[in-house]
Amino acid sequence: MRDLTPREIVAELDRHIVGQDDAKRAVAVAIRNRWRRLRLPEEMRAEVAPKNILMIGPTGVGKTEIARRLAHLTGAPFIKVEASKYTEVGYYGRDVESMVRELVEHAISLVRDRERENVEDEAKRRVQERILDLLLPQPPILDTADESPAGAERYERTREKMRAMLATGELDQRRVEVATEQKQMPMMLTGIGMEQMDLDLQSMFERVLPRHTSRREMTVAEARKILFEQQCEDLINRDKVQAEAIDLAENTGIIFVDEMDKIVASEHAHGADVSREGVQRDLLPIVEGTTVQTRYGFVKTDHVLFIAAGAFHRAKPSDLMPELQGRFPIRVELSELTQEDFVRIMTEPKGALTKQYCALLETEGVELVFEDEAIESLAAYAYQVNQTTQNIGARRLYTIMERMLEELSFEAPDMKMGRVVINKAYVTERLEELSQDEDLSKFIL
Repeated sequence: MRDLTPREIVAELDRHIVGQDDAKRAVAVAIRNRWRRLRLPEEMRAEVAPKNILMIGPTGVGKTEIARRLAHLTGAPFIKVEASKYTEVGYYGRDVESMVRELVEHAISLVRDRERENVEDEAKRRVQERILDLLLPQPPILDTADESPAGAERYERTREKMRAMLATGELDQRRVEVATEQKQMPMMLTGIGMEQMDLDLQSMFERVLPRHTSRREMTVAEARKILFEQQCEDLINRDKVQAEAIDLAENTGIIFVDEMDKIVASEHAHGADVSREGVQRDLLPIVEGTTVQTRYGFVKTDHVLFIAAGAFHRAKPSDLMPELQGRFPIRVELSELTQEDFVRIMTEPKGALTKQYCALLETEGVELVFEDEAIESLAAYAYQVNQTTQNIGARRLYTIMERMLEELSFEAPDMKMGRVVINKAYVTERLEELSQDEDLSKFIL
């Protein structure tokens, strides 16, 4: 876990996300508290619970992005789930505990990638030797008691020469035969799709499916990739990866639960409302701290950080179950985006939309330049459409920009080299009619 102060965390978030200072400060303090907890005596450490956060605000104002950037910044395993996709146990739908299994899967990926970096050099060395064995099989005479020293020397000289050629890529198009291992999927399962199964069910099938080894002829370049993956798998200690991943998920994992307001039951609960309340009941022990069985072992959720979010237009946070409310002690309200915010979003962040489009069209040899007045005009259109139709926050800029640059994106490959200046007149010409027609705005912008 990176040693970042709250001020440093906020500064990093500011590079990517405009405004929402209260939310940034809240998550920065929550992350720093986790760092502090890990430095406490073990007895005290077990008593310190994470300060879960409830973000309240309309769509497209940065709730998910703050949590996602935060996880990336700290190297923590992170997943985003939608509360409305879960249903009470006994109803048709996803099990609430599956969010913990997904978190562990992400932790496994993070630890595996880290371990992979540690074994890459040895894996490459082994791959090189394996390919040399395929290109230049060892003569049978060298395996006998009366081997010829002269023959052995010739073999080693030839091998060294081929090793040098292999390093420079001269042998990349030579063909070799490589053994590959695949799992045979029974016909009855091919229509289901493994990716649609629950992770634990998928794990069960993976263990029992028969493995089939086949030999394929391919180029050295292709073989290098396949053999590299095989060697990395052989070198990585799976038990170590699983143990570290479970520890990482338990102590630094972040679960972002979106659409929290959609599991609030109405005053006269029946049917679907009963199920929504049931989701809250099932979610409560996960947030409070429980032990969940995963394919890699048992995982405790006592110190997982939960960040919940919702628009809460029709419902209020106080409509949630009192026990669940108590598990989200930190409340932050994110504000709607103003026209000035749209201007900042298009210019300030490291990956601002205007910078993205400039970079994309530069690959076609087209220099794209946005004038200040054009950016202000785009911000005005985005704000206007959000106010007159559904307010989708910063996501509106994607539809506005894509619509405005649609023709240019299509023509760019045929323009060869050129410079295109986006000014206010350019923006008005392409967006004025659509923004004025409210019906068209709803369907197009």
